[in-house]
Amino acid sequence: MADQHDPAGRTDAAGRPDPDAGPGGGHPGSTEQLTGQAAVDDLLDVLDLETIEVNLYRGRSPAVAPQRVFGGQVAAQALVGAGRTVDADRTVHSLHGYFVRAGDSSIPIVYSVEVIRDGRSFSVRRVTAIQHGRPIFFMSASFQRAEAGLDHQAEMPADVPPPESVPTLAERMARYPERLGIWSRVPQSVDVRYVGEPGWVKSGDRPAEVHQRAWLRVAGRLPDTPLLHACALTYASDLTLLDSVLSWHGEVWGPDGFAGASLDHALWLHRPFRADEWFLYDCSSPSASGGRGLATGRIFTIDGHHVATVVQEGLLRRVGD
Repeated sequence: MADQHDPAGRTDAAGRPDPDAGPGGGHPGSTEQLTGQAAVDDLLDVLDLETIEVNLYRGRSPAVAPQRVFGGQVAAQALVGAGRTVDADRTVHSLHGYFVRAGDSSIPIVYSVEVIRDGRSFSVRRVTAIQHGRPIFFMSASFQRAEAGLDHQAEMPADVPPPESVPTLAERMARYPERLGIWSRVPQSVDVRYVGEPGWVKSGDRPAEVHQRAWLRVAGRLPDTPLLHACALTYASDLTLLDSVLSWHGEVWGPDGFAGASLDHALWLHRPFRADEWFLYDCSSPSASGGRGLATGRIFTIDGHHVATVVQEGLLRRVGD
């Protein structure tokens, strides 16, 4: 099991619970927050892995980061490593990852890429993320050469207000300064706008909702490289998904609420997209039992194209248990 978010109450950059960190966590030394293009450039720097040897790469965490590495960062960096070993005419269409140990953001992560298969249409890679000589995450990813075929999709929800009319996360959390902690210093590379109440409000202030919906986009401009957009979407897909389990019950993260740890993460990419343009993340939880919650998410562009589907299971424990 991978403790991205310490069950005792810590969190990752996704905004899951650390009673001292608020919705984002981070090291206490920095006082200035990166926003907009500066934060996006910092994310791009984090995704620019160093080549150590053939199929061996090294990645770092942001200077201001949670003590435990954000799971979306590890998955995105692993995808960068895998993508570098694949022909440019093949794009990633699916990835499946397991978080097996908590990552330490104070030291680099080594990514070892194994070439499983290169066929006429598909390439498959397996990536292991390593710290202290032990795996913290492993992932399989499949890449496909573009081809024609059947085409249909689920419909985008029709009752969602446009992103410009939805409050930013900072505006929603302004009512709860006691819960912000150092969240105000974590780089905001992704603009997240919850349609309903986020899981960081005070316990009792969140109504139960079966669907949790949020508009997201990378908060600056990305290069026109499909792999980078896929990696940025992978990063963002871990930001709000598990919160949909709590939304079902009107529960929250942190004090008087829950702590969580992502156990696995699966992502399917269906159609071209840009991660620096608005997309709707329509999330829900089909089941929760045994201390675990399953969350599913559908990602739509603002003009209604279904571009990705995400599934994640997480461990959820009430703070203090």
